[in-house]
Amino acid sequence: MTDLKIQHILTLTYLLSKGAKHNFIPITSSSLGRRIKKSQQAASKHLLELEKDGFIERIMTGRNFSLKITTKGYSEVVKLFTTLRTSLDSFPPYVELQGTVVSGMGEGAYYMSLKGYTKQFKKKIGHVPFPGTLNINLIKNEYVEAIHQFDALEGILIKGFSDEKRTYGWVRCFKAKLNKSIDCELIRLERTLHDKKIIELISKTNLRKAAKLSDESIVTITIPIHS
Repeated sequence: MTDLKIQHILTLTYLLSKGAKHNFIPITSSSLGRRIKKSQQAASKHLLELEKDGFIERIMTGRNFSLKITTKGYSEVVKLFTTLRTSLDSFPPYVELQGTVVSGMGEGAYYMSLKGYTKQFKKKIGHVPFPGTLNINLIKNEYVEAIHQFDALEGILIKGFSDEKRTYGWVRCFKAKLNKSIDCELIRLERTLHDKKIIELISKTNLRKAAKLSDESIVTITIPIHS
């Protein structure tokens, strides 16, 4: 781990942005404090500690001073940046969830068969789903929290519509795999009666039969995340 203290990162970043890698730049602890959202006293302490540890050089001219980042200071910032970039580039580009199969109330088959949906499914995801959804009860709170991020993503939008009887809400589809081998879509609904622990999957095939599942079967759902 770098010798650079976490609370000093913003200070060095700001100094770099002002050209302090190659030049001595005039600065006051008050102006620094405002930029890093710290008090003047805290900013002054940051500078003293950075100077003491050899991360910056300071030149005094009367009551004013100028700063320059040392080779050591710049090297530490580069190491930190490299570590962060490596971590960001290596994170798994998917969300993986686990849950158990549960029976629904049969509503999925009805909704998946409505022409207002099936026409859009055919056009947008390339197939008309098997009439029915596979309901999965997520087995950990971490999975329940992880699934919420899809509510902020566009996905493949199946628009809501109205007929003579009622109005139907939108459906958002996200490409997924069941047990890492069977193609399917996670769906998020504008309206649902399910508990937040229940997620629904659709596919062009009968997922229960394709994966040889019954109630209480444990399954894994993998959903790619596209940046």
